[in-house]
Amino acid sequence: ADARRSSIALTPAGRVAFAPLNQGSHDQVAALLDRLPAPEQERLVKAMQTVQHLLGEGTEAKIPYMLRPLQVGDIGWIIHRQGLLYAQEYGWDETYEALVAEILGAFVKSFDPKWERSWIAEREGEVVGSVFVVRQSDAVAKLRLLYVEPSARGLGIGRRLVEECIGFARAKGYKTLTLWTNDVLTSARRIYEAAGFKLADEERHHAFGKDLVGQNWNLEL
Repeated sequence: ADARRSSIALTPAGRVAFAPLNQGSHDQVAALLDRLPAPEQERLVKAMQTVQHLLGEGTEAKIPYMLRPLQVGDIGWIIHRQGLLYAQEYGWDETYEALVAEILGAFVKSFDPKWERSWIAEREGEVVGSVFVVRQSDAVAKLRLLYVEPSARGLGIGRRLVEECIGFARAKGYKTLTLWTNDVLTSARRIYEAAGFKLADEERHHAFGKDLVGQNWNLEL
């Protein structure tokens, strides 16, 4: 498109000269990595990917994610991340982390795969979100503990997780999908409203070291 531009490429002789240099570089990197056990190599690669993402432009939106069921190690990670994130973003204390641990512990201990389900959002091997559906009664299912990591927000993961809950509850014949949240969680409330949930009632309460307004939302299926 511009006469001032020139395409530059190696000649056959240049490619011959470059080959041993390229192989030497490859071998040098391989020797460095061989010093590390496999888990440490994986950490290194993830760290390099993080650098690329932070310095690149518009790369985050191109990275795909997947939804999968709960796996060993997820429970502890979700408890840790939710406790940390809600402390950072809303100033909630450790009693919220304790509540998450209680809810997830009960979910695992009494899990009924016929009526209950979990979805873990994973991106480049890292958990970036999750949500759970538990059986409250024959007619009512409860959506619990929706969260998305800050690094993955804006990609539609929260909306997708809620849609999965709704589809599952309908397929199982539940009549109502309900949830409890607090009014300060504005992003989550927007997702619930967009999905058709209606505010059933709300009440002021003191929890997690803060004065809050708890809300119950219902979706008639």
